[in-house]
Amino acid sequence: MKCVFVTVGTTSFDDLIACVSAPDSLQKIESLGYNRLILQIGRGTVVPEPFSTESFTLDVYRYKDSLKEDIQKADLVISHAGAGSCLEALEKGKPLVVVINEKLMNNHQLELAKQLHKEGHLFYCTCSSSLRH
Repeated sequence: MKCVFVTVGTTSFDDLIACVSAPDSLQKIESLGYNRLILQIGRGTVVPEPFSTESFTLDVYRYKDSLKEDIQKADLVISHAGAGSCLEALEKGKPLVVVINEKLMNNHQLELAKQLHKEGHLFYCTCSSSLRH
């Protein structure tokens, strides 16, 4: 079973959750060979309906004491650009796509993502842009 784990940390990032749980995104994820998507949605107001079919499962939760287990299980991590979430995924050696929250005024997250990208650790994008790699 191949799994994608999406995390927004302790904040909310409704654009990311809405984008990744949209039907065309789910189709794309499944077409890439993944059959499970776990969404950690934090304080978000976008709450996708969990479902399970023969070929695909969507799980949704707000918080857990630790994300270690979900990161460990994941074949791909899609994360907000919080330092804690990024470093946890990278420490576990997981492929990481960082999505920058454009609605944050003081965007130190972009600087972190750019630096880690430059060092070859991750790909990054925004909800409205394509992947930079």
